Amino acid sequence: MTTFQALFLGLIQGLTEFLPVSSSGHLAIAQHFLPNFNQPGLLFDVLAHFGTMLAVIIYFRRELIRLALAYFRTGEQARTDRRILILLLLASVPTALIGLSFKDFFEQSFDNLPLIAGMLLVTGTLLFLSERFRKPGRTEGAMTFGDALVVGVVQGLAIIPGISRSGSTIAALLLKGVDGETAARFSFLLALPAVAGATLLQLRHLGQVQAAETTAYLTGTVTSFVVGLAAIHMLMLVVKQKRLGYFAIYCWLAGALLLVFL
Repeated sequence: MTTFQALFLGLIQGLTEFLPVSSSGHLAIAQHFLPNFNQPGLLFDVLAHFGTMLAVIIYFRRELIRLALAYFRTGEQARTDRRILILLLLASVPTALIGLSFKDFFEQSFDNLPLIAGMLLVTGTLLFLSERFRKPGRTEGAMTFGDALVVGVVQGLAIIPGISRSGSTIAALLLKGVDGETAARFSFLLALPAVAGATLLQLRHLGQVQAAETTAYLTGTVTSFVVGLAAIHMLMLVVKQKRLGYFAIYCWLAGALLLVFL
């Protein structure tokens, strides 16, 4: 892998991780057409996701500090933060179970372009339905254990390339009646333990990276972090303004064009 390839892929990851169009699907498609691209396991993909995870930490640093100190504070906001922390932990359980149980299948699916095209169509449909049938929004304090379990399962299934993790989890919460901004924030925070776990699993491949490629891997990670910060801000505006339908059209077009090309 060259530094230019890593820069290009990091740019794709940073843009598509938070815009609801499937970063894993776009990475898989781009890697398929890049000449002589190879990586041990899914190491580059996971490191690029790690870069966007750092962007989430920076962007939501105040919320993360509140959650970390929730059990050392008093008041209504502290009680809400403790509840959100429990919901995040609960939602992470089905994600981890699905990810670990079907790890080999998910890794093999990154080479299956017809599957990726089909999942882009599914993502577009989820986004369309969430905008068409979204219910009046509930805020953080009104989120339930059922919300957490549903979004945890959806995030686990979103490991399939072509299914947008952010798009599908936000769509699920919107359909469950959660406020758009709350849904987006919960979705981003929920990604942190999932990406951290995936990163730890893929670190075993670091020893297979040649010294000459170290700069490329670092470049891709940093690029995804910088671009991801801007993309988070963009998606928060999109969710507030109820414009997810535009991304549904994009996913439909991308999936259909890929199927036609294949």
